Amino acid sequence: MVAALGIGAVGAVAGCIGAPVNAETPPEDETERIAPELDPARDVGVDRIAADPTDVPAPVDWDEPREHDVTLRTKEVVAEVEPGVTFKYMTFEGQVPGPMIRVRRGDTVNLRFEVPNDDNSDIHNVDFHAVYGPGGGAVDTTLVPGDDAAELSFRAEFPGLFTYHCAVPAMDHHVSSGMFGAILVEPEAGLPAVDREVYLGQHELYTTGDLGEKGHHAFDHGAMLAEDPTYVVFNGEHHGFTKGRRGAIGARVGETVRVFFVNGGPNQSSSWHPIGNVWSRLYRDGDLVSDPARYVETTPVAPGTATVGEMELPVPGPIKVVDHALSRAGRRGALAVVNVDGEPNPDVYEPGTEQSA
Repeated sequence: MVAALGIGAVGAVAGCIGAPVNAETPPEDETERIAPELDPARDVGVDRIAADPTDVPAPVDWDEPREHDVTLRTKEVVAEVEPGVTFKYMTFEGQVPGPMIRVRRGDTVNLRFEVPNDDNSDIHNVDFHAVYGPGGGAVDTTLVPGDDAAELSFRAEFPGLFTYHCAVPAMDHHVSSGMFGAILVEPEAGLPAVDREVYLGQHELYTTGDLGEKGHHAFDHGAMLAEDPTYVVFNGEHHGFTKGRRGAIGARVGETVRVFFVNGGPNQSSSWHPIGNVWSRLYRDGDLVSDPARYVETTPVAPGTATVGEMELPVPGPIKVVDHALSRAGRRGALAVVNVDGEPNPDVYEPGTEQSA
């Protein structure tokens, strides 16, 4: 109510219910109210907070269990949500989402977890949804900045695409600020080959500024508790993978693209949809063992859930991957473009001729 009406309007509502008025002070609705200004945008610590969506580990090509040495470092860093808007993110390895980890069922992960003093002001840990163990490893990785690194090992016992995230008591704040990622545990037989793979992560940013307001946006705990985000973004940035920002994700006619998608949340489900296409094969909730669903237009992805979708590309043109809660896609930032190059295919889609005025 306060956000919708503004401070002055709140005063008017108070007057309607008979709040007393001091004779020496004008009624609140007649008093000029000035909303506090944001601090200026801060210098950024990284040029790009968004993880490169094409930076996906190579598919599993081994057929016996292996060990993988994985290091995750936490880093709190100021970066741009959109031009002129800065925010202090909390990250794994300085990017949102954290690096994608790819193993095979039966493999062992030897994890080294670090919270360097120079890059962090808060306590952090990591909870892998792919782990049998207390807190998904969070109990044994909880570190204060500057603590010695935590080391643990786990065997990937079950296949699928799974979330990992920070799980300290203020986990909603930390996850919202960017501390989440995905680990892929391929089935023993691997996944079917595709032409391209893409990695996207959705989350909400709760800030003290308004949508698009220039300046430095601090984290707003009240907005988070009300589940009223300023931004809903892919990979930490507002419309990051579009022509006007970092550029669209490239593909070509005739290819099949597999998208690994993780919803960090912390609060809102995503209605995940490719505009101008469908999920030809959809591995709901990251389930890589059951037969995939076919030709699904939109699928719900709950917070703390990862999903895999594949698109076939018979015609050229942009495909907009969105949260189909459309105010999030069009306004708050949950949109990425896959630009498909290649020859037209009029048997599948004929755009017609230009109409006269």
